[in-house]
Amino acid sequence: KIEDHNTQTTCWDHPKMTELFHSLADLNSVRFSAYRTAMKVRRLQKALCLDLLDLSMAQSIFERHELTNGKLLDIPQVIGCLSSMYQCLARRHKELVDILLCVDLCLNWLLNVYDIGRSGMIQALSMKIGLLSLSKGHLEEKYQYLIRQVAAPEESCDHRQLGTLLHSIIQIPRQLGEVAAFGGGNIEPSVRSCFQHVCAASCSQNTHTNEPDSALLHVNRETSTHSTGLCIMGFIPAHMPTLTGTVSGYSIHM
Repeated sequence: KIEDHNTQTTCWDHPKMTELFHSLADLNSVRFSAYRTAMKVRRLQKALCLDLLDLSMAQSIFERHELTNGKLLDIPQVIGCLSSMYQCLARRHKELVDILLCVDLCLNWLLNVYDIGRSGMIQALSMKIGLLSLSKGHLEEKYQYLIRQVAAPEESCDHRQLGTLLHSIIQIPRQLGEVAAFGGGNIEPSVRSCFQHVCAASCSQNTHTNEPDSALLHVNRETSTHSTGLCIMGFIPAHMPTLTGTVSGYSIHM
C-alpha cells in the first residue's frame, strides 16, 4: 500500500506491477480479443515466473499447506504458500527467480484478481485456480488439474461446481480488461453448454477443448503464423461464400 499525500491517493500495486500493467496497454492494438488476451496472459505469466511452475509441483505445495477448498487464507498464509512455491522454483531456476520480488508480485496479482476490496482474505480455491491457470503444462492436463479442484471424489461435478471453476477463471481476463470478449463474466452459457452432455470430469475437459467462450491460451501457438491465399479488405456479404479475382466494391489482394 503506497499513499501519496500530495495527491491524496492510495496505490495498492507494487511499482513493478504498475510498470507491467502499463506495458500491457501496448497490446491493446491487437485486433482479435482471443489473441490479445492470450498475449497479455502470457506476459503476466512470464513476469510472475509461473511459466516455470509444473502442475505437479503446484499441487504438492497446495497439499503441503492443506489448502482445502472451503478455507479462507489471510495474507501471511498466502505469503507462506507463495514463498514455498518460489523457493522450489529458485532451486531449479536460480538465475531466473528472485524469490522476494516474485512473492510480492504474485501476492499483488492474486489480491487484484480475487480480493478487489482488499479485505485481506482470499479463498484457497481461488488461489489454487489462479496459480494453476498460469502454470505450465499441456492444456488438456491443465484442464484435468483444474477440474479436480472442484470435482467430487468420484470425479464428477455438478452445475454449481463447474460454475465455481469458470467464475474463478474468468476473473483473470476481467482483471486484464478483457472480460467483455468472453461473455462479460456470464459463465452460465458455458456451464449449460457443458451439461448438454452427461457431465463427468472428462466431459467438462472435452467441452473446453472444443473452444468454449472462456479464455484459452495455447503456448505452443505463441509463434504461429497464418498462411492465407488472399487478403480481403472490406466487408463480405454473407451470401458470397467465396471471392476470386476482382469484385466491384471490394479490394482484393491475391
